[in-house]
Amino acid sequence: MAETYKAVEVSAPGTLRVVERQIPEPGTGQVRIRVEACGICHTDAATVMGIYPGLTLPRVPGHEVVGRIEAVGSGVSRWKVGQRVGVGLIAGEDGVCEPCRRGDIVNCQNPVTSGVTVDGGYAELMIAEARALSSVPDELTSAGAAPLLCAGITTYNALRNAGLRGGDLVAVQGIGGLGHLGVQFARHMGFRTVAIGRGRDKEKLAKDLGAHVYIDAAVDDASAALQRMGGARAILATGTSGNAMGSLVSGLAARGQLIVVGVPQDQIQLNAFPLVFGGRSIRGSLTGTPIDGEDTLAFSVLENIRPMIETFPLAQAADAYARMMAGKARFRVVLVTKNGVA
Repeated sequence: MAETYKAVEVSAPGTLRVVERQIPEPGTGQVRIRVEACGICHTDAATVMGIYPGLTLPRVPGHEVVGRIEAVGSGVSRWKVGQRVGVGLIAGEDGVCEPCRRGDIVNCQNPVTSGVTVDGGYAELMIAEARALSSVPDELTSAGAAPLLCAGITTYNALRNAGLRGGDLVAVQGIGGLGHLGVQFARHMGFRTVAIGRGRDKEKLAKDLGAHVYIDAAVDDASAALQRMGGARAILATGTSGNAMGSLVSGLAARGQLIVVGVPQDQIQLNAFPLVFGGRSIRGSLTGTPIDGEDTLAFSVLENIRPMIETFPLAQAADAYARMMAGKARFRVVLVTKNGVA
């Protein structure tokens, strides 16, 4: 058996390099995963650029990980060698901070964070906390399941936890890495689904994904268009422009909510008038727990929801990352290893 494995680490801010590392043994409550696929997420930029608070380098990025367990540490009973599992962004919690004590482990103040506080999935192997694992259904390929553990769970949880009812008007802003999944989830959850993009060229794709209506924000006022339809009960904001997000509040119905899941670099500018007059609100939504991950995967199998992906071998991680960050991918980039058919 080999004594080393290949990993892609951030050795210095902005630098990704392939290295050989010694194969580690899992500790108490941990498993060792033979990685088959790992998605590249925009959040990885905080690790790659060395700006994530408290980050120490070198660090292996990646938090959309799928692979098979090849070793288990002491105290692990739920998981067995050979099981295919996934690991998302929040990969453990301290259990003692106030959010954890109130059952809100996603907002743990001292979380185990894949690719940030511990090494992630840009590698052939990964050590993970057993409590962080999600079981991956046989119906999904590893490469197809990987983005669902971040982009998928983020949009799925945001919508299913919004207090909506079947038939409600729900808009998804942005037809990209998050938005193309958000449209699918919204449609299959039974909402009247509106996709908001820029350019007529995206209309066919939006409707193929399940949108009932497409609004081209390059030529139409999206908020006014939504109001002509009666106003949106919820708008899932997945785009990269804070300015565009803020202007959408006026497109909400009374008591409607703007749910922000994308993190733009510019500030979100808000007009207080539509917030106050109509009781509208704006809130953020962040990923989910491992069991939420399983729910996301199961719902995706049930409704045949799949991410649109491009795959790259692990050795080309730097090029794949650059393509994702340049916005050239359609729509998620996934690294695949030699460990299995992804």
